[in-house]
Amino acid sequence: MEAADLAQLLTPEGMALLDDTPAVMNDGDVLRTVTRLRVAGHDPRLVATVLTQARLRQRAVAKFGDFASRMLFTEAGLEQATRLQVAAQHAGRFQRAGITRVADLGCGIGGDALAFAALDLDVVAVDRDEVTAAITTHNLAPWPNALVELGDAGAFDLSRVDGVWLDPARRTAGHSDTRRMADPDDWSPSLDTVFATATTMPTGVKLGPGVDRDLIPDTAEAQWTSVDREVVELALWFGPLARPGIRRAATVIGAHGIAEMTGAEDAEDVEVGPLGDYLHEPDGAVIRARLIGDLARTLGGRMLSDGIAYVTGDRAVSTPFAQTFRVREVLPLDPKRIGARLAEDGVGRVEIKKRGVDVDPAEFRKRLRLRGGSASATLVLTRLEGRHTAILCDRVTETVG
Repeated sequence: MEAADLAQLLTPEGMALLDDTPAVMNDGDVLRTVTRLRVAGHDPRLVATVLTQARLRQRAVAKFGDFASRMLFTEAGLEQATRLQVAAQHAGRFQRAGITRVADLGCGIGGDALAFAALDLDVVAVDRDEVTAAITTHNLAPWPNALVELGDAGAFDLSRVDGVWLDPARRTAGHSDTRRMADPDDWSPSLDTVFATATTMPTGVKLGPGVDRDLIPDTAEAQWTSVDREVVELALWFGPLARPGIRRAATVIGAHGIAEMTGAEDAEDVEVGPLGDYLHEPDGAVIRARLIGDLARTLGGRMLSDGIAYVTGDRAVSTPFAQTFRVREVLPLDPKRIGARLAEDGVGRVEIKKRGVDVDPAEFRKRLRLRGGSASATLVLTRLEGRHTAILCDRVTETVG
């Protein structure tokens, strides 16, 4: 979005058009809406901006719920924004630590700042991009305790606050079609600058979940968070924001609510053992935090193979930290034989999972030649006792035994 487009959108005419435009439209609805607005004399560029915002608001519901209906977005800003339920966890950390004035440096469209303000924390949200800062000003307008400033995160006067939340820009500049920057020295602010800040005051840092673990300081609590089985971030906590004795945490958010597994260090794996009646796939946050061994011990399980994040056991255990599958049988990793076996059971829908094998699931599915049966199953393609293997399973949705 260009600054001129945003300025036009923020006029009374532009906001009225946006509020009157349905968020959910099919192609025919879009065409009719464009025609109606242009016939009414509205500027074509404003119409295009309004329709883009309506589409972004629809997508934003997954991250911001009802708040999305009054917010503004850029493509890149929405993609990189913290989900509100995760931002609420961040804000809670600062509140519990007794911090009342927070700087959100690299605030983007204001997802985290919104959560800070909603908990009555005074927040200064800073972004270097003019359009993004203007959008954040709109998004935070309902909270008088939120201030938005245009500026460089690395130049912010830290004496104004007693806690910092940093989300370094890890993509090239722009509002869409940005690309990731792999070198932490290229981030804004750089990771060295971020960690230097963390030595001076309570600091939280949002990073991508796949960041090189060797970059994580020993002084930080590293918390990986997943939402509905998708690992969405790594947060590093310093000073009073880090919990005593905890250096690894896996926070799992889903239909069950919020669950957390923590450890003082990476957990030692349990021993490898024979395939049992059940197979457990740890949540991605547990895997990233390297707490698989602790999970296996709580499940009474054993590792399926060295270096592969599957746990097996002889009973189903209900846990938010893993998905559980009941083992039917073990098959050679041969699509033709597997397809024939699935046909015998009338299986027409197959979920394919893989670890430790170089297989393209989409291509493998084609080679199964499924015949449209009504039953469903899960195929786990992995290594078992050193051999590439397919484990035919059924999902367990409730505790068994």
